[in-house]
Amino acid sequence: MKQVGIAALAAAALAAGLAQAAPRDDALWRAAQAVQADQLALLQQLVDIDSGTGDVDGGRKVAEVLTPRLTALGMKVETVPAEAPGLPDNLVARLEGHGRGRILMIGHIDTVFGPGTVAKRPYRMDAIRAYGPGVSDEKGGVVEGLQAIRLLRERGFTDFKSITFLIETSEERGSPGTRALISRLLADSDVELNLEPGDPPDAVTVWRKGSTTFHIAVKGRAAHAGVAPQDGRNAAVELIHQLQADDVFPKSGPGITANLTLMSAGTRANIIPENAEAQINVRVRDKADFDRVEQAFRANAATTQIPGTAVAVSRENAYPPLPANPATEALADRAQAIYAGLGLTLAREGNGGASESALAADAGVPALDGLGPVGGGFHSDAEYLELSSVTPRLDLLANLLMELGAAPPPRMK
Repeated sequence: MKQVGIAALAAAALAAGLAQAAPRDDALWRAAQAVQADQLALLQQLVDIDSGTGDVDGGRKVAEVLTPRLTALGMKVETVPAEAPGLPDNLVARLEGHGRGRILMIGHIDTVFGPGTVAKRPYRMDAIRAYGPGVSDEKGGVVEGLQAIRLLRERGFTDFKSITFLIETSEERGSPGTRALISRLLADSDVELNLEPGDPPDAVTVWRKGSTTFHIAVKGRAAHAGVAPQDGRNAAVELIHQLQADDVFPKSGPGITANLTLMSAGTRANIIPENAEAQINVRVRDKADFDRVEQAFRANAATTQIPGTAVAVSRENAYPPLPANPATEALADRAQAIYAGLGLTLAREGNGGASESALAADAGVPALDGLGPVGGGFHSDAEYLELSSVTPRLDLLANLLMELGAAPPPRMK
């Protein structure tokens, strides 16, 4: 038999073994249960701070809560300035051990909600769920990451080379404040664990779509809307024509989606609009589809219906897709084995939400996503976190840190 065949069989056997239930670590489970009240108290404290992307003061306040707690756990905490203007600083907390695995955990504290949201709907709980802006996406995961480090420290576990915890502040805009930082951290990591929320009923994320936003900007000519409208060149009307290119792509589904999210035009009700702009959020499973969408928008921009108008198409820096891949599946095998040992079933799902795990996979670093508490209603007033998932997810993350610290996976080819 060829050596390649032997290696493939060995890998398959390993994956099959990992899919079996791992023995439950009763001491770790009890420790995870014991910290739940503290975990939820810290979550409430963070949720009750407005920290929408670009809220520098809110980001600073969250950092002021987290930094002393991370330091108390023996982590070396570094404040890293954002790489783009108008964004809060990022936190990088490091813990050194005596083993092999170099683990990078990533969580974000920025939300999609503006100032004043907390005053309208602060953190609250009922018998089964917690609610509030960013409670799952992603402050619940950030708090879980901190508590997982706490559990390892309490048991004196040091069988890892390093655990680095990046708490970033601009994920909801595609991480413009951390791209170079993430690249540097990935270069010194064997595996990335992402603290985005798990999908209901209880799943980790093994694939994600890539995400970018296209800007369609139209330049026309202003004129008095009553006295001389014929002298104007209506940028808003031309923008409507341009948006017809968006209609060739689906609005929902498993493949490419393109959705109009923001639009503006004009300055006053009695002036023909000189300028108009729209933003179209595009999600793809295949990175090459970003270029396909851009080609369609540019082809449409080459033909205008309103003479004298000009159209410009631009594209923001994109999150690539996290493709289905053997390295992520192997990490999911480990996670499922741990969960089975708890008597629980862990599913594998994918979705259209982008995250930093795609950057990890793109760099050849094995990544597993959706490790935070289970939640739903993201980016809406209905956002929630399932309280029943808090302790199991904490146990899962702590177990993964110990397993991967002792036996890190090989880098992706």
